[in-house]
Amino acid sequence: MIGIVGATASGKSDLALTLAERLGGEIVNADAMQLYRGMDIGTAKTPVEQRRGIAHHQMDVLDVRQEASVAAYQREARLDLAGIRSRRNRPILVGGSGLYVRAALDRLEIPPTDRAVRARLEGELAAEGIDAMHTRLLRADPVAAHAIQPKNERRVVRALEVIELTGRPFSATLPTREYQLPTLTIGLVVPRPALDTRIAARVHQMWGAGLLEEVRRLDAAGLREGRTAAKALGYSQGLAHLDGLISAAQAIDDTIISTRRFARRQESWFRPDPRIFWLRYDDPQLTDRALHIIGSAGGPRVSNNRRDD
Repeated sequence: MIGIVGATASGKSDLALTLAERLGGEIVNADAMQLYRGMDIGTAKTPVEQRRGIAHHQMDVLDVRQEASVAAYQREARLDLAGIRSRRNRPILVGGSGLYVRAALDRLEIPPTDRAVRARLEGELAAEGIDAMHTRLLRADPVAAHAIQPKNERRVVRALEVIELTGRPFSATLPTREYQLPTLTIGLVVPRPALDTRIAARVHQMWGAGLLEEVRRLDAAGLREGRTAAKALGYSQGLAHLDGLISAAQAIDDTIISTRRFARRQESWFRPDPRIFWLRYDDPQLTDRALHIIGSAGGPRVSNNRRDD
């Protein structure tokens, strides 16, 4: 199997399409927000007419009112990957949602959930604040507490939920860097100034292409009811603008700033993984280099290709 990862706006989809054409592949999406039907412009989803006739999986599988689940994604994505292999085609997983990538490709245990326990913990979060909740996690599971950003409310609550449900440290369920099946992962490197420029250009292009109209249409379809979709980059800002809370210019600027922060988190997730072969996004020989790495199946990594800080 082939994985293609990297920050948003790094060119992952284009490389995946080209490799799929050259290798007889099918693409499996690993972008959490591209799971949603109708969230097209704001997620930079490749339009059907631009997919070159290549099968895409794990796109448009959720309604905006549904909550995205890593466990459900893992189950369905692995079925898709197995189906592609059974057809003797090449599975190509592409996306920037790090946990979803690892859920599909790595040996990863997804711990249970319980809505009642989650709701109670979220109520305690609202009453006590994130600092108190993170302190509680630090006492219960220091390893997890140090691995999770102290202000990340969702992950802190999730860790406490898992500890309560399993009686085990949340850190015991964290993924290890071990592929479930033979896999080669390629990462695309974009120097930070270039990435910031690309993100700003993409956001402006999205608004020009009708992102606000897309948000308005999804709002009528229940977007605000979704715990996951309503918080997506561009969509939450679009809703705030429709509510009169911020101007269009402010919505655009906030989307750019938030997307750049998200890209930093993506880099922090993928960069430490020693299994990834990194290539420059703008290398004129990008496709040939990727094909060489795939053909070598474990040959030396390309040198001098790390991102520039």
